[in-house]
Amino acid sequence: MSKKVVVTGANGYIGAHLIAELQKHSQHFQTIAVDIDDKYIPKGVTFVSMDLLNEARKETLYKECGEPDICVHLAWRDGFQHNALSHIDDLPCHFHFLKNLADHGTTHFAIAGSFREYGSVNGMVDQDAVVIPDNFYTLAKSMLKQALEIYFKEKNICLQWLRPFTVYGNDSRNNSIMSKIIRWEDEGKQSFPFTSGNEEYDYVSVYEVARQIAAVISQREVDGIIDCCTGKPTRLGDKIEGFIRENHFKIRPEYGAFPKREYDSSVIYGDNRKITEIIKKCILF
Repeated sequence: MSKKVVVTGANGYIGAHLIAELQKHSQHFQTIAVDIDDKYIPKGVTFVSMDLLNEARKETLYKECGEPDICVHLAWRDGFQHNALSHIDDLPCHFHFLKNLADHGTTHFAIAGSFREYGSVNGMVDQDAVVIPDNFYTLAKSMLKQALEIYFKEKNICLQWLRPFTVYGNDSRNNSIMSKIIRWEDEGKQSFPFTSGNEEYDYVSVYEVARQIAAVISQREVDGIIDCCTGKPTRLGDKIEGFIRENHFKIRPEYGAFPKREYDSSVIYGDNRKITEIIKKCILF
């Protein structure tokens, strides 16, 4: 029997790719897309127009969302502005939206956190490490996780806290450096300001992230924190140079134009043991 899955932030970069992935497995999932508009929602998907920041406490919210068995919560604004106060302002709305669904019947939640919750650590991060937020974005994510863990504690609810690492794609839709390079190349720019290129991150394609999330929600046995990652670090400069070569672009990076941010790690990559275990046992693939 298929499960009803509501995806919030469905019009976002990861959301739209996740919905496309879930469509491949329609025998297992009935997908409901929730966002303010449906610009990037694939045809044939049930769409619900909702501003959850303003409608989080609606009594009819669960019904309007299609009475879902599973909620994949990706909605979040100002994600690339790490010290925007909106992260703190919006926090109660995210909590009450998820609480509302849980109170009315949703028993399975997969919620997007961020690898930046790990802070300025170097090397492979431990999924069970104590996080010390150093900006409003990671503070709000961490507080939401803790609040839900407390609220769900006495309930029969599966909570999977997803931490996607450095997500990239081959189009200009998101705010990653690769997407910006595509836009700049199209605009005819010859170069772009860049860091030293020596940072090492865990780069995971948006298609792989969508596949990993689909695998995660196909089961309930593995829960808690789950890194959506490759488990391997790659030097930023090498990744960018390879991306430029693969696409036959002419644009070039201006190395050293941007200084390193205080809270950026020199090298950080995820622990892929949980996600590897999930995919190995996944019924979808």
